[in-house]
Amino acid sequence: MRIAIVLNTSWNIYNFRLGLAKALLAEGHQVIAIAPEDKYSEYLTELGCEFYPVKMQNKGSNPLKDLGYMWQLYRIYRKAKPDVVLQFTIKPNIYGTLAAFPLRKLIINNVCGLGTVFLHDNFTARIARSLYKLSFLLPNRVFFQNEDDLQLFVDKKLIKEKVTDLVPGSGVPLDKFMPTPFVCHETFTFLMVARLLYDKGIREYIDAIRLLKQAGIQAVFQLLGAIETDQNLGVPKEQVEAWQAEGLITYLGTTDNVAQYITKADCVVLPSYREGTPRSLLEAASMAKPLVATNIAGCKQTVEEGVNGYLCEVKSAQSLAEAMRKMLQLPSEALQAMGIASRKKMETEFDEQIVINKYLSIIRGYAILRKRQAQKKIGVTEIKPQYVV
Repeated sequence: MRIAIVLNTSWNIYNFRLGLAKALLAEGHQVIAIAPEDKYSEYLTELGCEFYPVKMQNKGSNPLKDLGYMWQLYRIYRKAKPDVVLQFTIKPNIYGTLAAFPLRKLIINNVCGLGTVFLHDNFTARIARSLYKLSFLLPNRVFFQNEDDLQLFVDKKLIKEKVTDLVPGSGVPLDKFMPTPFVCHETFTFLMVARLLYDKGIREYIDAIRLLKQAGIQAVFQLLGAIETDQNLGVPKEQVEAWQAEGLITYLGTTDNVAQYITKADCVVLPSYREGTPRSLLEAASMAKPLVATNIAGCKQTVEEGVNGYLCEVKSAQSLAEAMRKMLQLPSEALQAMGIASRKKMETEFDEQIVINKYLSIIRGYAILRKRQAQKKIGVTEIKPQYVV
């Protein structure tokens, strides 16, 4: 069958859905990658995917541009003729669904996280929630990355529970993010990996560092991630430079090889306000690193308090500083044991193959149904994929 993978960047497909694409290709399916074009688009075609570029506005809601994005998807779906569309992130989920449904495609969505849509109550967020309610009447299956997000959608009547399911985030490729021999660095090193958005808890991280330094605690505090251009939500470049000049953080910029920085860290931190299931924590845990994260949807699923890390209160620099202080004061044996527990948790609960198998199971079931319908000489236009689950 022809399977479309639709995301907001080619980078996202290549970095977070590569295992899924490879699994689909290995089963003999044709994979169609649909996303804005970037340098990773070529990597997808080299892998064996067909690639269709689209233009989309990732941030905010411009009705004309969003309708234009939906029209692009509709035209691509008509031309590429996918049997199944796998859509990820908010705009592909919403506008891809509205584009695919009239063409009678099997629609499988993935809510990767709620982000600003539910953290804020501005005009854009209200529009997005309304569009979710409209478009999520139509998919065959919608995957959520944690129980809290799923229940929120059900409680707000944005979706019918019977079409929902859970997956452990995007999963983590365990063979790619492998533990290295344990080393307790001479100067304890904290690493935060995230886009530089205030909602990721950047301000709390900085304020917690100030509190630790005021208490005389010596450690290295690193920050890795792209600076966002959204002036309302993103941390300006000038602010990051000011924090560096103050001696609070070492800003590492961006990288295609995050594992090299995780290896050199003693603990990975994410004080985010809300997540789906954060890939940065999954990758760090897979590499046997202890974690410090907020006790919120998405993050708390990755941390067992006192076993592989510590949880802190959301939007509380004091609570975050206390969790970080407890971590760096652990003896090396306890720190190593936490890392081992992190890796074990990834192996049993967050293996990427768990996610891939969920998708393959639905696609195999749909293929069987199509074969039976073909044997009964039922025309393709008579197939009702919205009832296939």
